[in-house]
Amino acid sequence: MIAEAGHYALVLALALALIQSTVPILGARWHDPALMNVARSTALAQLLFVGGSFAALVTLHVTSDFSVVNVFENSHSLKPLIYKITGVWGNHEGSMLLWVSILALFGGLVAAFGNNLPLSLRAHVLAVQAWIASAFYLFILITSNPFLRIANPPIEGRDLNPVLQDIGLAVHPPMLYLGYVGFSISFSFAVAALLEGRIDAAWARWVRPWTLLAWIFLTLGIAMGSYWAYYELGWGGWWFWDPVENASLMPWLAGTALLHSAVVMEKRNALKVWTILLSILTFSLSLLGTFLVRSGVLTSVHAFATDPTRGVFILLILCIFIGGSLSLYAWRASALKQGGLFAPISREGALVLNNLFLTTACATVFIGTLYPLALEVITGDKISVGAPFFNLTFAPLFVPLMIAVPFGPLLAWKRGDLLGAAQRLVAAGVVALIAIALLWAWTLGGSTLAPLAIGLAVFVIAGALSDLAERTGLFRLPFGTTLRRARGLPRSSWGTVFAHAGVGVALIGIVCETTWNTEYIGSMKPHDTAHVAGYALTLDGVRQQQGPNFREMIAQFTVSLGGERLSVMTPSKRNFTTRGSTTTEAALLTRGASQLYISLGETAADGEVAVRIYHKPMVLLIWFGPVLMAFGGMLSLSDRRLRVGAPKPARAPRQLQPAE
Repeated sequence: MIAEAGHYALVLALALALIQSTVPILGARWHDPALMNVARSTALAQLLFVGGSFAALVTLHVTSDFSVVNVFENSHSLKPLIYKITGVWGNHEGSMLLWVSILALFGGLVAAFGNNLPLSLRAHVLAVQAWIASAFYLFILITSNPFLRIANPPIEGRDLNPVLQDIGLAVHPPMLYLGYVGFSISFSFAVAALLEGRIDAAWARWVRPWTLLAWIFLTLGIAMGSYWAYYELGWGGWWFWDPVENASLMPWLAGTALLHSAVVMEKRNALKVWTILLSILTFSLSLLGTFLVRSGVLTSVHAFATDPTRGVFILLILCIFIGGSLSLYAWRASALKQGGLFAPISREGALVLNNLFLTTACATVFIGTLYPLALEVITGDKISVGAPFFNLTFAPLFVPLMIAVPFGPLLAWKRGDLLGAAQRLVAAGVVALIAIALLWAWTLGGSTLAPLAIGLAVFVIAGALSDLAERTGLFRLPFGTTLRRARGLPRSSWGTVFAHAGVGVALIGIVCETTWNTEYIGSMKPHDTAHVAGYALTLDGVRQQQGPNFREMIAQFTVSLGGERLSVMTPSKRNFTTRGSTTTEAALLTRGASQLYISLGETAADGEVAVRIYHKPMVLLIWFGPVLMAFGGMLSLSDRRLRVGAPKPARAPRQLQPAE
């Protein structure tokens, strides 16, 4: 009965979404508050039913009910409990149910905490959310029902894909979906503004927290996915420019541009039409990522589906929402007043430059990802666009962007003083030059551009700190006064400092890992020793061990440095008999921000084991940077002026001003 209840709850959620998508629109047209308020109650009820449906699927997995097709194909009675739960979204049907549950969650949050929104705007926003939800409920119920039964239930399941049986799967997909789907709120706000034909700085104030929340989760989701691929796939890399990786990077780049554009709109009532377009494009790129993963056009560890019927259905959804929203934009955008003017040298100008570089980078990723697919469809030829193309196009775009980042916060609104900002960044430039000189003196080998790149990263970090020092009067005022001014700074200012510094930290990690990474690839017998970056790694032996649902071969390495024993590392290979596949479990030894990395290959008949040993200097900074960026986003989100669900004004809710 649990499966039937879950299926029925999903049908009821669809019915509620259809009501939510029509009645509030009619209420807004007829200026009927009662009908507009239907959006709030149906959004909350829809969240309740889809949440119940998702809970039903989790229960079926936890209890190993193999009479349900989804459980049979993706679970096993001996699988650890945590992987029974994460297995719910480790497949196409379950992950789609998670996708629409998060969509309903965001709609419910707007309904619950959107009391300070104008009633007609909230009605339009929730109606657009319901349009999206209705399409995906239909997609699930028609092509991807997770509650289908098996007539003759088997005794045991087929188990989850072994690569996905990892704790990273408990974190990565939900965070990624919270980012992907969270941008639907920005999309809904944009379409609502176009439907009403009015937009102002208050609109940007309302939409920015939701955009920031989605951006935080997408940042953490991408970082977690990168780290999962790094330690779980056994190849030692952290980014492969896989098309599905690119599909998550594109909305992140567009979302970052949207955040900065919304700041200009909020502060200066400018860039209105551009901000609306970015809101549409960001979620459109999220939908594109959903299509790439689930259409069968890609073969990837990230891809779920290979059924072309599903691909056609998602393509239809893609065309309706992307094509429809862009058509609405083309029709209504000319009615929106552009807003205030500003000089090219100003904070607005710096943010526009930021948008230019970010959207161009997004466009290059888009072309590099989709061009091979389009070429194959048109000509039948298969080509590969990989790291050389993306590295060659990204560097020319991000070098000037990194140089410009520290200048933005130091420029005044409307008209800024570039020379004055440059003078305040002298200290940051000196620190960067010292870093370059030290690196050139200490490093041997590697790219000659690496010290320059690290100097640029240091300049970004020091520039963010310079902005903080400027605002607090550090070294110019008494320490007590500086401390009081620091405490009085808006949290959004602190968030900007941390986010920009996080970009510099990540860049340092990327440059160090790619430039000074050392490796040993070969075969070893017990008591053999490999030398990597001054470390001696001795293979002590290999043993077999039985896991819950796998057989494991574990190798033990003793790690020494300068003759002193440091630690023991135990990489392994796991053989999942039910699936008939093998996974590699890398061993990691962290030393500061650097890591030693060992993964195992095949075992020869004479007992030799193929091994890959890497020393990755400062590699952890690659992920510490995004964490710092997300922390900055959280600080900004906690700012009283941007807090989701800000207190309702004492007077009647302020109405959006119509365009002149």
